[in-house]
Amino acid sequence: MKNFVYALIVLLAIVHQDIWWWDNKELILGFMPLGLFYHALFSCMAAGVWALAIKWAWPSDIEAWAEETYVESNDNQGGEK
Repeated sequence: MKNFVYALIVLLAIVHQDIWWWDNKELILGFMPLGLFYHALFSCMAAGVWALAIKWAWPSDIEAWAEETYVESNDNQGGEK
């Protein structure tokens, strides 16, 4: 699944270059220019891809190592409050 997430990131980088709608003056919902609407949808897509990256491509072994190191450093401080 990591490769799928990486492919989606590359795809997002490609479709972010929206040169095809720069001169379009059409309004979506009567008030929003098409280019701005496209970027609003793009932002939602980027958030979705980020959620997939966290779910499927997050390096859990590094996270476990960091948590283990944090617990060890707190145990070594000693003393009571």
